[in-house]
Amino acid sequence: MDISKFRQFGKKIICIGRNYKALAAEQGNPIPKSPIVFFKPTTSYITPGDDIKIPPGCKEFFHEVELGVVIGSGGKNVSEDEAMDLVAGYSCCLDMTCWDFQCAAKADGQPWALAKGFDTACPVGDFISKDKVKDLSDVRIWLKIDGTTKQDSSTSDMIFTVPKIISYLSQYFTLEPGDLILTGSPAGAGPVASGETIEAGLEVNGETVSTIKYPVK
Repeated sequence: MDISKFRQFGKKIICIGRNYKALAAEQGNPIPKSPIVFFKPTTSYITPGDDIKIPPGCKEFFHEVELGVVIGSGGKNVSEDEAMDLVAGYSCCLDMTCWDFQCAAKADGQPWALAKGFDTACPVGDFISKDKVKDLSDVRIWLKIDGTTKQDSSTSDMIFTVPKIISYLSQYFTLEPGDLILTGSPAGAGPVASGETIEAGLEVNGETVSTIKYPVK
């Protein structure tokens, strides 16, 4: 699959918040009892060659690297045992966040749409077919800004596994081919500024399987 086709064929972007134990601890939040779910519009996709653009009025712009799961076969009410049958593959993705917008919205009990769904909020990397990643339990996930490591963790720290996430979401939303699920960001999410460059990747058994590199404007 050509990752650029997400723009044409992606139906929806479903995101999971606070899904790493170390991130919850870092932010002083309790471990969630069920996945925290929000959406990004497909207009937030960008692909390599594009720039991440800071939205107007945003003063605190944060990076969050995530394992993206690409749905290949549709499904509804699937069990955890059936969940991986829906997966076509994976991608290294970013959940760019207007942190100040999000904090203000949460304080007022308002939705996070502006904080998470603006244009360029979902940069994606190379598509990895499912057979390239046999074991999702210990995928290294990392992010650097201008060569300095900011996030470096593993999917072993996830609170909810990929099969659990897919099964849970499918109880509420029909999952369709082309859907992208962002499975949460590890600890270390933080600010990035205009003029800096974000590089991130996924590694399996020491082998890099997906990377991304995006300048911030």
